[in-house]
Amino acid sequence: MQGAQRNSLRLLQWMMGASLALPIALFAIASSISYTSTHDIADREIERTLDVAHEHALKVFETIDRSLAELNEVVRGLPDDVIRSREPALHRRLKQLTNALPQLKSAWIFDADGKSLVNSLASPPPEQSFADRDYFYAHVDQTIGTFIGASLTPRAPYQGARFFGVSRRRDSDDGGFMGVIQASVLPEYFESFYARIGSDPGSFFAMGRTDGVVLAHLPRLDRELRLDPNGPVGRNIAAHPEHGLITVAWPSDGIERRIGYRRVAEYPIYVSAGLETSAIRARWFATMGQHLVFGVPATALLFLLLALAIRRTQHLQAEAAARREAEEALKHSQRLEALGQLTGGVAHDFNNLLTVIRASVDLLNRPQLSEERRQRYITAIADAVARAAKLTSQLLAFARRQTLKPEVFDVGARMQSLHDMLATLLGPAIEIAMRLPAEPCLVNADASQFETALINMATNARDAMHGKGRIVFNVETVTTIAKTRAPVSGSHHRTGTHDLPGHLGFVSIAVSDTGIGIPAARLERIFEPFFTTKQVGHGTGLGLSQVFGFARQSGGEVTVTSEVGQGSTFSLYLPRVAPHLLPQRQAPNTAPAVAGSGMSVLLVEDNIELANFAADGLTELGYSITLVDNATDALAELVMDADRFDVVFSDIVMSGMTGLDLAQAIRDRGIGVPVVLTTGYSEALSQDGNFELVQKPYAIDQLSRILHRVARLRRVRGGAAE
Repeated sequence: MQGAQRNSLRLLQWMMGASLALPIALFAIASSISYTSTHDIADREIERTLDVAHEHALKVFETIDRSLAELNEVVRGLPDDVIRSREPALHRRLKQLTNALPQLKSAWIFDADGKSLVNSLASPPPEQSFADRDYFYAHVDQTIGTFIGASLTPRAPYQGARFFGVSRRRDSDDGGFMGVIQASVLPEYFESFYARIGSDPGSFFAMGRTDGVVLAHLPRLDRELRLDPNGPVGRNIAAHPEHGLITVAWPSDGIERRIGYRRVAEYPIYVSAGLETSAIRARWFATMGQHLVFGVPATALLFLLLALAIRRTQHLQAEAAARREAEEALKHSQRLEALGQLTGGVAHDFNNLLTVIRASVDLLNRPQLSEERRQRYITAIADAVARAAKLTSQLLAFARRQTLKPEVFDVGARMQSLHDMLATLLGPAIEIAMRLPAEPCLVNADASQFETALINMATNARDAMHGKGRIVFNVETVTTIAKTRAPVSGSHHRTGTHDLPGHLGFVSIAVSDTGIGIPAARLERIFEPFFTTKQVGHGTGLGLSQVFGFARQSGGEVTVTSEVGQGSTFSLYLPRVAPHLLPQRQAPNTAPAVAGSGMSVLLVEDNIELANFAADGLTELGYSITLVDNATDALAELVMDADRFDVVFSDIVMSGMTGLDLAQAIRDRGIGVPVVLTTGYSEALSQDGNFELVQKPYAIDQLSRILHRVARLRRVRGGAAE
């Protein structure tokens, strides 16, 4: 005991150290992964935003360029005096153009001296020269196509926001310079667009010329900005002139940003989009902060609990045995409560079956019994055994000892088969009414859990009526889940329809009682686990939570309506399935027993009466039986000489080595003798699906067929191998 205590203390000390070291290591790894992931996500966001900004700028400049080309065609070859004579009409056309394009402040047609022939702002235009503007003098000596100028301030008498010019040269027929057509573009148009698409904290946008002149900027600048071609931004663009992604301190404010840039087609323009690196780090900090919010308290609590555990371990060692006994007693009482709802009535039914068997045996012992009556008594015994086996199977299902799996079944037929059990469960003082539809109501659900849910709802209704009243079970097909008058809040209720392809609606199973009803304040909690209105010791509060869990896992729902003093109605909705999915009923297996013909069987059974029954029955059929009462001796027999046995037939639940352990040991040792297992405790059937299984109670003819089939397969395989 002292050694165990020292080991416990040492283990707790290791756990205490690990409770700090492991979370710290995991947090460091998660931080590194999250940091990389956050930056990758930010880069993808920047690229997507840059795509939008680039597409926007390209469309804007293409639209302006196309409009200038159309204007150039309108005035191509026209002398200045002709253009002045048409000034009112051209003014209206330019005004319509600027009104149609929100990015334009104005549009102009200049003569060779830089004077405005027509513009969209004033008609007629004032006598004023603009020959000193970059959008004009850039075209005087050469043909350069579309020119994009720097940001300018309007010249009096014109007023308004700053602009930059987009212009084209007016050529005469012989190629001489006749003037310029120009559109004044608003930088604030781009900045407003950037503000709409860049709502995240730390967002950044810029648009500038290839020579470094910045035309639009978000955040907005209060001064002009020209990037140094030899600076960090200029060098990166020179190295990758088409597009790129860089981290750089932006010259206008010195803030470090992650910036993507791209050239706008054939135009001497770059657009860029980015995020402040501090904003990216803030995202990472926020993500890791969420981990810390949950991780630090949990780690601190675990560390504190382990520290307290170390101090109290010696005291807990002495109390452990008593505590385990108390826990086992509590678990036992909880298991008994689930079955306690059924045991009283089931005991009555079981005694009735035993009475039939006992009476039939007594009558079979009478002399001079006719063959017809003897056969009738034998049939009565067989029927009683079958009913008892079915009753036991249902009890195991309600006790969660059955292998649970969904199957297609008819709700109405299943309800009808449960009528007698429900009558026994609810007692003679409760009237049961079942309203079942004529047509099949098929669902695909776990039949055992369905029966358990029905028992739980019926038990809840019985308790609400204090054991006296009327319960109505109503089954019908519906297309939608009805809205409840007093809905269950939170995650315990939902209403609506399923608009899935091929959806057939639902099968509704309503259980209505004439009990005391449920107050509105309690409706929202009735499906919570361990919530119960019963007195202490009279309920765990798990019944309705099982119904809720079964409904949700089956793709359905459970709802409730209730009025105090008027009773309650619980409605279980399960998705309905098509009739063709119902499996075809197979005819009962009435094949005769198979003769053993000297087949050798190693029979392993610790119940001597059952072992003798099986051995005698198989011996009469010609099988050679070797009987042992435990798995250890059976394995010894096989190790000694496995070739003398054709098949092993073993019970599963035995003291010491179980039947499953024996089967696994036979397989692990490479012994080539097939194994058939049997049990009446159905939970064992779900533990291993690799062996042939026979469930108790079994008939000798059924057992002989299975043993013969398994042994025959072995011989066929052995012959093929040889």
